[in-house]
Amino acid sequence: MIFLIQYDRSSGRIVKMQTFKNSERQKANNSRLAIELELNQQCIEHEVVLLEAENEAALRKTHRRYFEDLRELTKSLAGSL
Repeated sequence: MIFLIQYDRSSGRIVKMQTFKNSERQKANNSRLAIELELNQQCIEHEVVLLEAENEAALRKTHRRYFEDLRELTKSLAGSL
């Protein structure tokens, strides 16, 4: 599964998240490019990424920074030490 995430670093939140089947890679790339161009025209600095994972649960585990705030990340890190 392919995940398209538009992330606002300054607020620490996901603005938009879309999912695509693996067979829709070109569609996902086109969507990412369209978002990047629109943000650029509006002078908005957001991170736009395509990520692959088996499912959303796996994505949340491997890319936690998009889904958890700093407090949650710090707490998880402290718990693992």
